Amino acid sequence: MDTYVTAPERLGETVLTDGRTLAWAEWGPRDGVPVLLVPGAATSRLLGIGAGAAEALGVRLVCVDRPGLGASSPAPGRTFADFADDVADLARRRGLGCVPVVGNSQGAPFALACTIAGATGPAALVSAADEVAHPAFADVLPDDLRSLVERVAADRRGAEELFRGLGPEAMWSMVAGGAPESDLAVYRSPAFEAAYLAALGEGFARGGDGYARDTVLAMGRWPFDLAAVTAPVDLWYGAQDTVHSPDNGATLASRIPGAERHVVPGVGGAVLWTHAERILSVLLERAAS
Repeated sequence: MDTYVTAPERLGETVLTDGRTLAWAEWGPRDGVPVLLVPGAATSRLLGIGAGAAEALGVRLVCVDRPGLGASSPAPGRTFADFADDVADLARRRGLGCVPVVGNSQGAPFALACTIAGATGPAALVSAADEVAHPAFADVLPDDLRSLVERVAADRRGAEELFRGLGPEAMWSMVAGGAPESDLAVYRSPAFEAAYLAALGEGFARGGDGYARDTVLAMGRWPFDLAAVTAPVDLWYGAQDTVHSPDNGATLASRIPGAERHVVPGVGGAVLWTHAERILSVLLERAAS
């Protein structure tokens, strides 16, 4: 039986310039090629990518908790730019350099913000949460999603309070409830389900503030210029993914200069765990070139 994920090999926390800490987990060899992982909504550093992929490619995978999630210090009112500054600080302190980055789901716009700011290098955006507030999607969003987008635009503080009320059980229900059978084969496998629930539990360990802040940022207009991207960017979507983007990243890819979009058949949002080695291999090629 495929386990899909393995437990982190190393855990730690790094003190930033302002005294806050960013918590991280690592997989793969200590002297491997560093790759940063920015995880999905409300999940913590505990949930990695496909089992064995980092080791097979000689990658030192570093997964970081965003502020207020997991073991990272809160940073009320934080922005995308603040997170990019935190990552740049972390990279300096841990000797990562201008590290290639994988952004999964709601972590994707945060990873993209880091690459635009120069804090990270080439990016792989996997099952990327799209900019659903972009005018291109005004007439195609489902009614419930459109209502949330409008609420974020009209009353960000009120929307943040709404999202703050969610917890691990509600998040797991959302993930599993909207998944195709191909994804459920991953999500319902005992080892993966246990790992995902543990990551959600740690993600909400400080309450819902971190997730709420992430969500209003991701569901609002993104305050960075996608046309300013100069590093290579690959977008990866499962063909059966109906959750993360209204058009599986076609519009998003068209807005990023030189971006390459990959649509993987036979899977949905679980593509990070079913095709991790392929995703990492392409990212390493981008970084090497």
